[in-house]
Amino acid sequence: MNLAVPKEVYPGEVRVALIPDHVAKLVKAGADVAIESGLGQTLRIGDEKYTEAGASVVADRNQLFQNADVVLRIRKPLAEEVAHMKPGCIYISLLDPFNERELIDMFVTKNISAISMEMIPRITRAQKMDVLSSQANLAGYVAVILAAERLDKILPMMMTPAGTISPARVFIIGVGVAGLQAIATAKRLGARVEAFDTRPVVEEQVKSLGARFVKIDLGETGQTKDGYAKALTEEQLQRQRDAMAKVCAASDVVITTAQLFGRKAPLIVTADMIAAMQPGSVIVDLAVESGGNVAGSSPGKETLQNGVCIIGLTNLPGRVAVHASQMFSANLFSFIDEFWSSIEKRFVLNFEDEILKGCVITHGGEIVNAQIAGHYGAANNSQ
Repeated sequence: MNLAVPKEVYPGEVRVALIPDHVAKLVKAGADVAIESGLGQTLRIGDEKYTEAGASVVADRNQLFQNADVVLRIRKPLAEEVAHMKPGCIYISLLDPFNERELIDMFVTKNISAISMEMIPRITRAQKMDVLSSQANLAGYVAVILAAERLDKILPMMMTPAGTISPARVFIIGVGVAGLQAIATAKRLGARVEAFDTRPVVEEQVKSLGARFVKIDLGETGQTKDGYAKALTEEQLQRQRDAMAKVCAASDVVITTAQLFGRKAPLIVTADMIAAMQPGSVIVDLAVESGGNVAGSSPGKETLQNGVCIIGLTNLPGRVAVHASQMFSANLFSFIDEFWSSIEKRFVLNFEDEILKGCVITHGGEIVNAQIAGHYGAANNSQ
């Protein structure tokens, strides 16, 4: 079975889907791995490292797609790349399937089995395959480092001959994987940290990291079966904003991480809240790519509002691309390995398995994922 790994062509993407260590493991398992020449150049990994691991190097990108039984990458493909894939090919990457109807239709038309890595169920057996969590972990870390760089204060308390410097105040909104890492990183740097989440169940986790949990009575909230926060009503959102405005005004750094899977991120920090913050404060919007939590945040940009620096930089895991690639590659290898037949030497789509039921979007010329079929109103002929 031919596993192909093309270079990423999305602007600014420097991560690599598969590193030589995991290529070697796949080759040992019986896979034929082909990589596009220059795949690892953004990480200073030469083609020779991949050949040493047992991969073949292909210079012709179109040929790479045409010969592939399985395509592995980070970003979703371009239309012309789908056109070069052969029918029956398996395509695996992040796909954003709730917002890519045209791409999903192309997969259906070409009879390609498309697998969306962000749709892998959050169950214990699938933790080692969870690319969203691994990349969010790094994003939370980078968000704090970026804020510390932009802030014109130090984060820790410091006792000096000139007097005592108070610790900076950091407020984390959204305590998922990214939020928890942001809390831990800010605490390690010595900041005074507060955090809020609509799910009261995370209060214990916040306290275990040494931060204060901000309690806001929103009435009935909770989380989905996959552990994501449920969407709030407009009344609940307003109540949340009113209570958070006071905390934001007293904070030197605010980091927002609130995202709703498959939907636009909720607006949490309003223009009025920003206006009440001290000039020189910093806000990092980790949800900027899915609509943004912060009024005025712009993907890929840093802006100033009333003296407050709003960071809307995208692909934060890509700023620590070596470790981001190691983690993504490990997740991808674990996924392939889970469904690899050592007898047939191939990746097997077993539709009785709950992981594959959750993440396979198209197969056999149909949308087979119940969630995506329901989202688009398509007939769902699940396997």
